[in-house]
Amino acid sequence: MNADLNPLTSPPPEEVPLRDAPLVRVIAQVRFPLILSVERADFVAPFQEAIRTAYPVLHQEVAPGILVGAQAFPAERKLAAWRFADAEGAWRVSLAPGFLALETTDYNSRAKFLERFDVAVSALHEHIKPGVVQRLGLRYIDRVTGEALEDIRQLVRPEMLGVIGASPGAHARQALSEAIFDVPGDSEQLLARWGLLPARSTMDPAGIEAIDDPSWILDIDMFSTKQRDFEPAAISADARRYAERLYTVFRWAVTREFLNRYGGET
Repeated sequence: MNADLNPLTSPPPEEVPLRDAPLVRVIAQVRFPLILSVERADFVAPFQEAIRTAYPVLHQEVAPGILVGAQAFPAERKLAAWRFADAEGAWRVSLAPGFLALETTDYNSRAKFLERFDVAVSALHEHIKPGVVQRLGLRYIDRVTGEALEDIRQLVRPEMLGVIGASPGAHARQALSEAIFDVPGDSEQLLARWGLLPARSTMDPAGIEAIDDPSWILDIDMFSTKQRDFEPAAISADARRYAERLYTVFRWAVTREFLNRYGGET
């Protein structure tokens, strides 16, 4: 991708599949007003049947949430979240009273991920009927480790290196950056976080596991908090557009050496 192009407005480049992509997690999430009936197994059962072939493993977790009641101040409430997973545990759909999320640690194509998200959103629309979307987001997390980390200056743009691209960088233990961009054209924003993480640390336990080695993270998340009607076709179209924009940002951030290092044929 031409380094002079603006990744927030440029047309998306042609995809270059990476055989050994360092993409550790991809998450799509749609949030909606609380539906407390989601805590009931009988209410959720038809949704489970709609996706059970792909996600046969089910367990329930309790997650913190906020319930605004008659009292003067919001009250903390623990809300049940249903986790539907495939047999290998690489794909998971999470359903809670206020959101649906699809996540994977085995991402191998944009089309496959978005197809699975479409199925989950359609099942949500048919069986849970949220009616309103309050937030839609798509997030990609890349992690560079090992020998590739030693070559990070050749793998990403100088603008993405920060202090680790300068002489003191050889002594840096942690160096993280964050930026929020308004995406031209509508109400979406893009949150980017990147940089060096030390061993056994994380900046987000829910999305980035702590590992035993230092790593360089690129975490990009495009989202909209504009409230609108829950229309599966529109949600699917927006998710595809988010994926294309996030890929454009990714390609702007990395070099040709990065693509070659991880098995891309350029």
